[in-house]
Amino acid sequence: MGLGSSVFTEQELDDYQELTFLTKKEIHHVYKRFREIRSHDPNFSKHDKLSKEDILKLPEFAVNPFKERIVKVFSSSTSGDDSMTFEDFLDMMSVFSDNAPVSIKIEYAFRIYDFDEDGFIGTDDIIKVIKGLLGENCATMLNELKEKQKKEKQNTQVEKESQQQLHEVLKQVADSIIDDADLDNDGQLSLAEFDHVMGKTPEFAKSFRIRL
Repeated sequence: MGLGSSVFTEQELDDYQELTFLTKKEIHHVYKRFREIRSHDPNFSKHDKLSKEDILKLPEFAVNPFKERIVKVFSSSTSGDDSMTFEDFLDMMSVFSDNAPVSIKIEYAFRIYDFDEDGFIGTDDIIKVIKGLLGENCATMLNELKEKQKKEKQNTQVEKESQQQLHEVLKQVADSIIDDADLDNDGQLSLAEFDHVMGKTPEFAKSFRIRL
């Protein structure tokens, strides 16, 4: 199937443009990327779905520690497989585009970081965010703690105690972050509180993007 104007009707393009932050040209480009992911399938079209595994092949996700959460948040699948329709994919690309308002980016970042999906970002959520951002450095920290434990005592509890120590360190950092931003002192961050903090971080919008 070609990628020209015949892919969408004018009404579809008008609707997509109204519902996203993309131009008609950008919408066509998003469809091109959608198709390229399954370029080996000549019958793949806008009516088909991309699997989670397919989406994670995007180059922009190669080093993104939150890629699986991103896919889950934008997927409309009710089967739990996190597959994406073209509309899901378009929404994702729209939110990550340069034209999306910062407030929209913050709203979706909140949903991505809300790992337990309870409508708040709590200590455990922030610990997971920190671990994601630290990446291999987190494993390095754990190994250093293990070595320290081994020097102090020799027993089978070294692994468990090292992990517990690392968790305590990360919990202290997470609690500190929440304390600084928790305006109503309920021990967790609401969307409004998260927005208040991220709105003061100008580099956030630049990092929350995917080039079309």
